[in-house]
Amino acid sequence: MIDLRLLRDDPDRVRTSQRSRGEDVDLVDALLSADERRRAAGTRFDELRSEQKQLGKQVAAAKGEEKAALLARTKELAAEVKAADAAQSEAKEEAERLQRSLANLIDPAAPVGGEEDFVTLEEIGTPRDFAAEGFEPRDHVELGQLLGAIDTERGAKVAGARSYYLTGPGALLELALVNMAMAQASAAGFTPMITPALVRPAAMDGTGFLGQAAENVYYLQDDDRYLVGTSEVPLAAYHMDEILDADKLPLRYAGFSSCFRREAGTYGKDTRGIIRVHQFEKVEMFVYTAPEDAEAEHRRLLQWEKDFLNALELPYRVIDVASGDLGASAARKFDIEAWIPTQGKYREVTSTSNTTEYQARRLSIRMRDKDGVRPLATLNGTLVAVPRVIVALLENHQQADGSVVLPEALRPFLGGKAVLEPATA
Repeated sequence: MIDLRLLRDDPDRVRTSQRSRGEDVDLVDALLSADERRRAAGTRFDELRSEQKQLGKQVAAAKGEEKAALLARTKELAAEVKAADAAQSEAKEEAERLQRSLANLIDPAAPVGGEEDFVTLEEIGTPRDFAAEGFEPRDHVELGQLLGAIDTERGAKVAGARSYYLTGPGALLELALVNMAMAQASAAGFTPMITPALVRPAAMDGTGFLGQAAENVYYLQDDDRYLVGTSEVPLAAYHMDEILDADKLPLRYAGFSSCFRREAGTYGKDTRGIIRVHQFEKVEMFVYTAPEDAEAEHRRLLQWEKDFLNALELPYRVIDVASGDLGASAARKFDIEAWIPTQGKYREVTSTSNTTEYQARRLSIRMRDKDGVRPLATLNGTLVAVPRVIVALLENHQQADGSVVLPEALRPFLGGKAVLEPATA
């Protein structure tokens, strides 16, 4: 949630942010009105309660007709207090509902526009010229079949579309990537965590995933639980309703989890292979820090993501995501897109978002420093989303015979293996 004091002091800034996102600008005025009603109802309730207390003292000292009149007023006042209390509760509920519907304020440095209006910050590495090498690159599905690493046909048979098995070297490759990511995160001071895949509604709503992203969330109605689409959710909720000591910040966690996404609205997109699937594994970095340190921490998260992809020797670009393509909780987001040779374009493999105080306010997470207790900032960044990185690895490091040369940094996590060879018939 955004700070209501900021909304009252500078509503135009909030309107501009909503407009840049392509979100409902009228929500700002609706919230201002509800907030005013809430405060007015609270003042009215306090005044009536004060009168009620004073009247109680007067009744105790009164006699005769005066006492009878005071008692009559006491009865009227009780009804008025009850009505004022109900009005206050109703106004508070409406204000909170509208406040939770409002997206985070966009960082002024973020580019404004839609999905295609991102700004490319840098391009790292040079895509291979397969034509110059004398062969046509195979896509990851064909390579996965040759290597005995990916089985999408049986995945669809067992679990439906957008499902897959990683087999043999594919399964070992996933474990290697996860272990490599965790080793890097641990060396950088992150606490490794294996997080729940099922969470309560408060955790999912608190991170902002029940707004515009709700259509892609799996909900188990009988259990009132959600399957997470990222370990960002349980990591953000880990310190829900807590006050953290400022001298212990930043707190950095690296969470491994399975992730589940319905992929609603993507009919016909990426139906081949394992780029867009319903279940996958991921290592997510998550940070709690002081708001004034969040921007620098965001750059650090981006650098850790770049370090990982550099170690995998993948060509990629870094983009500054435009306002209309940001999630509700993100003030600014950087994506890293790896080059996919058979598609002839870059595809997202990681992202990192600065959510400022938005999630912390929703989850009631605060920090205590010399100035008192106040909300802190949270940030997240994907270190490895396994299927897409496997796609990039196989396609970029393939050889003419269908083998795949493994980057040196990954080899220790695969028992020293340097090459994945095509499976024998």
